[in-house]
Amino acid sequence: MTSNHLKNLNPSQLEAINHIDGPMLILAGAGSGKTKTLTTRLAYLIDEVGIPTSSTLTLTFTNKAATEMRTRALHLIENASNQSPPLLCTFHKFGLLFLKFNIHLLGRKTNFVLIDGDDKKKILKGFKPNLPIGYIESNISNLKNFLISPDEAFGSVQNDYQKEVAKVYKLYEEFLNEKNMVDFDDLLVLTYKILDMNPNLAEQTSKHYQYIMVDEYQDTNRLQYQLLRKLCSTHQNLCVVGDDDQSIYGWRGADITNILNFKDNFKNVKIIKLEENYRSTAQILKGANSLIDHNKNRLGKELKSIKGDGKEIQILHSMDETQEAALISKKIKQLLKEGIRATQIAVLFRVNALSRSIEAGFNRAEIPYKIIGAIRFYERSEIKDILSYLRLIVNPNDDFSLARIINKPKRGIGKTTQENIFQALQVEKISVYQALKEDKLRSIISPKNHKTLEEFFSMIDDFGYFLSISPMRFIDEFTSTINIVDESDNSNDSIDRLYNIEEFYGMFKDYIIQSPENSLEDFLNDLSLSSENTPDDGDYISCMSVHSAKGLEFEYVFITGFEEGFFPLVRDESDIEEERRLGYVAFTRAKDELFISYVDSRFYRGERSLLEKSRFLKEAGLLGDQKTTSYAEGEFKKGDLISHKIFGSGRIIGIQKMGSDIKLRISFGGLERDILSSFVQKG
Repeated sequence: MTSNHLKNLNPSQLEAINHIDGPMLILAGAGSGKTKTLTTRLAYLIDEVGIPTSSTLTLTFTNKAATEMRTRALHLIENASNQSPPLLCTFHKFGLLFLKFNIHLLGRKTNFVLIDGDDKKKILKGFKPNLPIGYIESNISNLKNFLISPDEAFGSVQNDYQKEVAKVYKLYEEFLNEKNMVDFDDLLVLTYKILDMNPNLAEQTSKHYQYIMVDEYQDTNRLQYQLLRKLCSTHQNLCVVGDDDQSIYGWRGADITNILNFKDNFKNVKIIKLEENYRSTAQILKGANSLIDHNKNRLGKELKSIKGDGKEIQILHSMDETQEAALISKKIKQLLKEGIRATQIAVLFRVNALSRSIEAGFNRAEIPYKIIGAIRFYERSEIKDILSYLRLIVNPNDDFSLARIINKPKRGIGKTTQENIFQALQVEKISVYQALKEDKLRSIISPKNHKTLEEFFSMIDDFGYFLSISPMRFIDEFTSTINIVDESDNSNDSIDRLYNIEEFYGMFKDYIIQSPENSLEDFLNDLSLSSENTPDDGDYISCMSVHSAKGLEFEYVFITGFEEGFFPLVRDESDIEEERRLGYVAFTRAKDELFISYVDSRFYRGERSLLEKSRFLKEAGLLGDQKTTSYAEGEFKKGDLISHKIFGSGRIIGIQKMGSDIKLRISFGGLERDILSSFVQKG
């Protein structure tokens, strides 16, 4: 590596690179150049100190991070031409490489097969468990990562759920062993077991990898920490890079105490703080620092901006989610008008369900967008299931919709039975509903399945009856009867799906309230007609959860849903400090300008609820001098000049709240018209 590479480092980065032997924690704040520091240190060890590439091991969490770091490191290293490249990979790739050479020590053959997530689900389904597959899968993964065997799991059961998990876990492990398969968790579990059972091999492996570095150390779990202890059994040359303030994966097993207690877990630890931030303005970092300072369990650091002061964080206040989407749309259209590219803008949310109103607002405003790391609201499986039920209620002869939900939730009508029904009736050219009414199914399916179908369509008919009485009565009956998601499943994915379903029910109720004369059929048709503004050229606004945004950065960031219950997300198992870390991550995605939005009310659990603004606004010091834009009061006032894409320029002569929008009385050169505010722009 050249001396110029070292000249471009700040004093803290340079100190980290010059530290050779002994454990070191590089506490790297957001945007502080941690990847640059880590890759330069690897190049320094090889080029300046003379450490063989084969004696180094650098571990990451994602293939993307590993690829980026490998590319940058190889660009820096000059003395590796006669050596093999340094091993820079994910924890699990390291485990895979290790098992290929050592799995025989467990009595397993070396030609094992690594199964993926879909394979795992199929295997688990084959045991016909009495609990949701997602619940079983996540619990087995947790047991493995805590090194709990099936027999140990059986010995500690406290309820029927745990008993069922333990039973399936035992069957699953027996199946994998019989077929010589390993799953993703096994790559680390079996690696640790081999090292633990073979002290000589552990010593040999540790002596081989004399210098170990770990990226994103705050995301390590207990098993990864124990594995690192084995790899460092003969030395203490472990350099970890991480940020306790960005530890946001506790729900999937990350153990923040690994980084908090690093100085106690290893001897004579050197701690270096990277606090110079190259990404965000001082105003953005001021809010982020103030927010995270309210956490008690942290090592403590304060980001300092290299970019300068910048604009104040802007608070957007709306009455409800529709106005919120309209206000954000207006702000973004103004940015685009000023020449800002769509790819420089992101909208973040804590709960995926909040994307629904944002999507609707962007579609109306004709703003190109893309949902990143998730699925568009109406394309989500649980929403498609509900829509299929509603379409079947409107038209019981709709076999296309029936095919999707005939066994959702499970009612014993399996795949073979479904194929027999639909194939037979395709010849008859009649619907399943009609065939049932004409008693033409008894020769096709079993008496038990026939009775189940009778009960199913009786329920559909009952829904139709309730709908004829009152749409509100119907939706209450529907939501209390149809359970698409098992509420006993407390996995993060299941909770997210429940939020999506509640958002959909709330939207339907709002539709009825705003348009009581419209029918369920009108509602479904309006949804079908709503355009999806999918960009063709890749120039789009990025919309994503805060979790998906970690590691990314944008010039302009909008955070939506800053209310108690949504951000922070408040439920029994919530960790308010992790929620605060999520807020910190969200803030520090913004480079130039940050907009934070909250509303007075949203539909929540099927009802419109008044909400309190997020406590994080106060904690971040944003309820004092910061500029607040209220959609109702600040966006429009009498006398404002506006423009309309058809009627041209006009002046507001009256403002009136109407449902979830604002109606403006506008004079277009003497011709007065009532126009909804979301269809005009200032100026």
